Amino acid sequence: MAVHFGKRKVGDGEPCFITYEAGPTHDGLASAKRLVELARQAGADAVKFQILDPDRLVADKQLLFSYDVLVDRASGRLETVEEPLYDILCRRSLSHAEWRILKTYCDGLGLAFFATVGFDDEIALLENLNCDSIKIASADVNHFPLIRKAARTGMCLQLDTGNASLGEVEQAIDVIRSEGNENIIIHQCPSGYPARLESINLNIIKTLKQMFPYPVAFSDHTPGWEMDVAALAVGANLLEKTITEDRTTRSVEHVFSLEPHEMRQFIQTIRDVEIAFGSSRRILHAEELSKRKRIRRSVHLLQSVSAGQKLADVAVEFRRPGFGISPDQYEALLQHRFVQTLPAGTLLSGEHLRAED
Repeated sequence: MAVHFGKRKVGDGEPCFITYEAGPTHDGLASAKRLVELARQAGADAVKFQILDPDRLVADKQLLFSYDVLVDRASGRLETVEEPLYDILCRRSLSHAEWRILKTYCDGLGLAFFATVGFDDEIALLENLNCDSIKIASADVNHFPLIRKAARTGMCLQLDTGNASLGEVEQAIDVIRSEGNENIIIHQCPSGYPARLESINLNIIKTLKQMFPYPVAFSDHTPGWEMDVAALAVGANLLEKTITEDRTTRSVEHVFSLEPHEMRQFIQTIRDVEIAFGSSRRILHAEELSKRKRIRRSVHLLQSVSAGQKLADVAVEFRRPGFGISPDQYEALLQHRFVQTLPAGTLLSGEHLRAED
């Protein structure tokens, strides 16, 4: 089934919905607005942020978090760094007033805005901002009170499922549905910054689509877009990709994010692949039919023939082009006779033969 996401539908039979994630890669309202503008220029359908309050969310202010940073573009050399999670989250924290400014800015650009939430008042904020969607982080897949509160808004609810068992995903979906909300998108969200290839498990997208009647998304934490193209091929209905102004920024998630010159190319690649998927039916276009005639073969005479001779009695060869009698017609015409004298090398057509009297 397709679900409504603002003016768009997300689901099978619809173009893949493209979300650019700017939540972890902005460092304040000004940079957030710059990333929104870049997403709009690239042709994204939506931009995503993370509404959070570090003082409420992180009890241990010294809790360390490790991630990779790009230290040399030429060699691709990475460095693993550690810093308090609290400090990381403070860099991307905005006030409610700033979120309102950012939402208004997105509206002015015609770009859908939504965010991950962690507390009830953040859900209320998105509701007051008339957002089209709310996202629940992987870490909160078992936070049923939060999920229930979000489901009651009736907004499209996006559920990250990284590090969750299928049983836990089922339980979370049941909570959402119990509130009468069927507007659900399930995300395959591999953990890691960047994610290891062994943890990506794209085939789970097919499993989730078999288990649930809802669209399935892929939240990508890898460099480049090979995994996104592969996710599209196995049925992903929405792709979420992190963007940055500079991949060498020493903070979490920048290392695998798209830079400005790549953002439009990413979307164009996805759209090109969608066109290339074509149809499950074999449909021959005019260009293919024309080319087929040129590359297939026809019956050509290897000798001159006289009127009245049988086709079975003369030497022929099958040569290109295929504008005459085709090889699959040849055997049925062996007892037909020539109606005129023809030189060697003639491309035979039906008008050169008549049926046996």
